[in-house]
Amino acid sequence: MASQTLQQICCEQPNMVPNNLKTNDPKSTQATSTNDEVEVVVERAQWLRAAVLGANDGLLSTTSLLLGVGAAKTDRWSMSLAGLAGALAGSCSMAVGEFVSVSTQRDIEEKLIVSGGGEESGVSIVLPNPHKAAAASALAFLSGSVVPLIPAALIGDHVTSVVVIVAVATLALAMFGWGGARFGGSSRPKVSAVRVVVGGWLAMAVTYGLLKPFDRHHGH
Repeated sequence: MASQTLQQICCEQPNMVPNNLKTNDPKSTQATSTNDEVEVVVERAQWLRAAVLGANDGLLSTTSLLLGVGAAKTDRWSMSLAGLAGALAGSCSMAVGEFVSVSTQRDIEEKLIVSGGGEESGVSIVLPNPHKAAAASALAFLSGSVVPLIPAALIGDHVTSVVVIVAVATLALAMFGWGGARFGGSSRPKVSAVRVVVGGWLAMAVTYGLLKPFDRHHGH
């Protein structure tokens, strides 16, 4: 009689079944663990992508800015001040742009989830975090900008400063290109590093060449 009463209670109110009477499904547990791992990897990839792009942009844009100003003015103070201003402005621009972009992406994905019934399916869905992406982009941009700013501020001789800035930026570009390809799963990180370095050289050369005619001191 007692067993019959327990059976009736379990059938009528399944939520009242004791934990020791419930069946643990190994497949369900394994699927939950896999979903958690995927969620962590996707979330890490989101801010890592923003960090790598931000650092590369900060490095290249600040280096090109320093070389452009250095082509027209030879004093260290002007180069350093221009580079610092570019670093601060660029980091703010990267943060705002990344926040707007990721927020729009999140809104679109949320609408797709609601229309597709993803909330009721019980499947763990990872949405991009605009705040993390914005913070990662801003900090990464500043980190990349520091690389050329240090020799620009510390080296007094103009020619030596320009040479060291280019050398340090080239090394950092190669590292960023290799690291970005490596983290992205590319099978040819060296090729990616070469592409980033060559593209950086072109940007530096164009900026320096276009502003060199404004060097009034050299003209006199």
